[in-house]
Amino acid sequence: MADLHRQALYLEYFTVAYNTVEAIASIGFGYMAGSIALVGFGLDSVVESLSGLVLIWRLRKHGVVSVDEEGIIEKKAVKFVALTFFILGAYVTFRAIAALLLREAAEPSIPGMVIALLSLIVMPFLAWRKIIIARQIGSRALLADAKETLACAFLSIALLAGLAGNYFFGFWQADPLAALVIAVFLFHEGYEGWTEGGVAEGDKDLH
Repeated sequence: MADLHRQALYLEYFTVAYNTVEAIASIGFGYMAGSIALVGFGLDSVVESLSGLVLIWRLRKHGVVSVDEEGIIEKKAVKFVALTFFILGAYVTFRAIAALLLREAAEPSIPGMVIALLSLIVMPFLAWRKIIIARQIGSRALLADAKETLACAFLSIALLAGLAGNYFFGFWQADPLAALVIAVFLFHEGYEGWTEGGVAEGDKDLH
């Protein structure tokens, strides 16, 4: 069982590292191209990294502190992550609407499409491994995190559609429209985290 917890930790370490690199690349290339969708995708990766750090803390504290103490600290941390989702969602929404009203067309971004394609390959595999281990150790926290990872893959589809629409067809509105889809996802994640106490509320014990 200890080996499974170690595997779960390694998966989370990789997830945080990957999302960090993805966030830097997405935000950087997004600003260069003026792509609200790509910047929004990068901001989501930032928050996903924060969520991953919370889960890493959960796994590392397993068996070290009391269950009650673990739950109190974690709830505060996840509330913070949820609030961050709301703030970023508001920012992306504002920028997307402004781009549509002011007709701010983004430049086509090949690096952005590469980032989206990589996410479509990496995230489903990560989610699959997390689901398997979560069921073996009985961790609702890890299972919920796996669902977030899978959601990132679906989010990549919206990003790819927006960037491809602009690159291949010159449909510049596709970028801010994709950004609005990403904003909806950010608000949804923030709402779930705030109302349900985060990915692990009710998971009083990581077996």
